[in-house]
Amino acid sequence: MAKKIDKQELTAALKRKVAQTYEPVKPAMQLGFIHHNVDCIGCRACEIACKDKNGLPPGPRFRRVMYVEGGSFPDVYAYKVNMSCNHCAEPACLPTCPTGAIWKRADNGVVDIDSTLCIGCRKCEAACPYGAPQWDPDEQVIKKCNFCIDELDAGRKPYCVMACMMRVLDMGPIDKLLAGSHKTTALGPGEKPVRQVKNMADPELTRPSIVFIPHSRGRVDGS
Repeated sequence: MAKKIDKQELTAALKRKVAQTYEPVKPAMQLGFIHHNVDCIGCRACEIACKDKNGLPPGPRFRRVMYVEGGSFPDVYAYKVNMSCNHCAEPACLPTCPTGAIWKRADNGVVDIDSTLCIGCRKCEAACPYGAPQWDPDEQVIKKCNFCIDELDAGRKPYCVMACMMRVLDMGPIDKLLAGSHKTTALGPGEKPVRQVKNMADPELTRPSIVFIPHSRGRVDGS
């Protein structure tokens, strides 16, 4: 015997489904980041500039410089991997947000957030494979990198990029960065950007807008 479905429960279920599935925005141009893992000296000026720009308390970091060291003497190595929100083509955070606080901009592909709409459910934090959404313990809401959208609108680059003293962190159209055709100080002669480095989540999950110049020990097989 078929189960009788409650119409109110069905309506609620359909609304829930619509809230959790979406057609990803296909922007006119997708901006992204490039980072040179070898030439980065790990000064963390980008981290500090980002925290200062966004008035962040101790704890949350929109941009994170990760130190990778290994080997045994005399064959030792060390390099840095620098990452923030990757402004993914198919962001995992966006469809999990029940209030619509997260959205993707149609002009430049930036995944933006209005933290005033955040209810602190932290679903986006759990969904992101790159740890981009950051919990602000003081305000009890999620915040994240928005590519310094106000700086972009003013014709400038994000604070993290401008603070990089080695000029190994940069931004631009992600397709050109990956192809190596975008003029940038983060790319040296003969170097080829890659989409993934070791210990990084599979880029096919969300298609992140970031590329790297990898250290030889950080290179993923086939990249």
